[in-house]
Amino acid sequence: MPASLQLTSDGKLKHFLTTEGLSKELLTEILDRAEQFVTLPSKAQNKFPLLRGKTVMNLFFENSTRTRITFELAAQRLSADIVNLDIRSSSASKGESLLDTIRNLEAMNCDVFVVRHHHSSAPHFIARYCAPHISVLNAGDGYHAHPTQAMLDMLTIRQHKPDFSALTVAITGDIRHSRVARSQIHALNTLGAKEIRLIAPGTLMPAGIEQMNVKVFSSLDEGLRDADVVVMLRLQKERMQGAMLPSEKEYFSLYGLTEKRLKLAKPDAIVMHPGPVNRGVEIESSVADGPQSVIMQQVTNGIAVRMAVMSMVVDSQSKGQG
Repeated sequence: MPASLQLTSDGKLKHFLTTEGLSKELLTEILDRAEQFVTLPSKAQNKFPLLRGKTVMNLFFENSTRTRITFELAAQRLSADIVNLDIRSSSASKGESLLDTIRNLEAMNCDVFVVRHHHSSAPHFIARYCAPHISVLNAGDGYHAHPTQAMLDMLTIRQHKPDFSALTVAITGDIRHSRVARSQIHALNTLGAKEIRLIAPGTLMPAGIEQMNVKVFSSLDEGLRDADVVVMLRLQKERMQGAMLPSEKEYFSLYGLTEKRLKLAKPDAIVMHPGPVNRGVEIESSVADGPQSVIMQQVTNGIAVRMAVMSMVVDSQSKGQG
C-alpha cells in the first residue's frame, strides 16, 4: 500500500493504517509523543484538551475488548467525544454495504474512525473513500496489520533498550496468521533493528517471509540464543482444530517459553506478549509474571501510543491539509 494514502501533502500523519512504508522520522515522532503521555494514567483526573470538540467513532466489526477499551481511554484522556458502534445492532449486520455504512456515519460529523475488521485492508478501503475531513486508524485488519500494537511494542522496547541498532529481536508463534508480527517486522526494520528472528513450526511460517529482512528458525532454542527481546505471539485455538498443530501440550513442549529456555536469551532480555496470554501454551506463568516480563507495561503504553496517534492525525486536520 502506498505510504501517500497515510500522509498529508507535507508528510504529516493523516491516517494510521500500517507501519509499512512510513519513515523512521515519523515512527520516532509517534514514539516521542507517546512518551510524553506515558505518565498520564497515574494522573487520571487530568485531561489534555487536544481533541476537545472532536468525535472519535470506534467501528469494531470484530470483537476485541482490550484494544477497544484502550482506544476509548486514549480518546477520553484527550477530551474527545466517543461513540462505540455496536456492530451487532448496526445496519452492517443487516446487509448494508461497508461504503453505505461509512457514508451514514460521515453524516454524523465524526472526525476519527477507529476501525477493526476481519477483512484485510478494510481500513484502507475506508480511508480511500471516506470524506477528506476524517482520519482512519487501523485497530487490526484480518491477517494484515495492527500498527498501534506494533508501536506500543516499539515504545516498550525503547524504554528498556534505546539503541535499536544493537538489538536482536526474536518473535515466536503463529507468524503466518499474525497481523501483529507483520507490523512489528516493518517497524523494527525501519527503526534499524540489528536482527529480527522469526520462530515457528513450518505450518505457522508464511512462505517467502525471508524477503522481509528476517531470519527464520524452526527451533525455539536456536532462535532464542542471545536475543535481547523475546516476543511471544498468541496461539489461536482454531489453529489447533485446523490440523496445523497436533495439540497445545505438544506446542508448548516445542515452542513454549519456560524459565529454562529464557536463559538462552541474554540475561537482561525482556519478554513481551501482545495478549491475551494463553498460559501454559505460549508461555509459562512464572515467565509471564516474572522479572523480565514487560507485558503489563505494554498495556499501559498502548493507551499512550493511541493518544499520540490520535493527536497527530487531528493536528494534521486542524492545519487543513490533506
